[in-house]
Amino acid sequence: MRNFTNFGIFVELEEGVDGLIHISDLSWSKKIKHPAEFTKIGEKIDVVVLEVDADNRRLSLGHKQLEENPWDVYESLFTVGSVHQGKIVNMNDKGATVILPYDVEAFAPMRHLDKEDKSKAKNGETLDFKVIEFSKDSKKIIVSHTRTFQDGKDEVRAEGDDKKSRATSKSVKQINESLEKTTLGDLDIFQKLKEEN
Repeated sequence: MRNFTNFGIFVELEEGVDGLIHISDLSWSKKIKHPAEFTKIGEKIDVVVLEVDADNRRLSLGHKQLEENPWDVYESLFTVGSVHQGKIVNMNDKGATVILPYDVEAFAPMRHLDKEDKSKAKNGETLDFKVIEFSKDSKKIIVSHTRTFQDGKDEVRAEGDDKKSRATSKSVKQINESLEKTTLGDLDIFQKLKEEN
């Protein structure tokens, strides 16, 4: 490691040959804001050459490419609707960063941090979170604690509404059948009167 910039790490491959590891090529799963979060100046790091720009004498390097892309696996683990235990590790006014199993970072918007007792989840808490959005391409997982208990209530409410709807349909059907009988019965009476005259 030669030095850091806000967008990556300059690495000396051998004397006189430098390359740049862009910050996005350091890790598949962690969102690194500054290279100092990942390594220290002077440490050795394994890299892969991603691109050679001979005209500008630049080498683009990568570190995460040494491993298989775990997002291929995460796609089947963190499916929309699945529930996982996660720990809130950082909060701001927009929401919270949540660490899911396998040290995968997710984001919970503030409105999805309401607990069943109406309080807000706090930094450091470990709770169940439901995956409400997953994007392999942008490496983004959006989760909700609120939906873990709210969706169950909505399902019960929907089931109750469905029962009410079926009961209402049954009542309407009975009324319609009764009206049809009355109408048909009235027709029989009119027919008899007609025949008598």
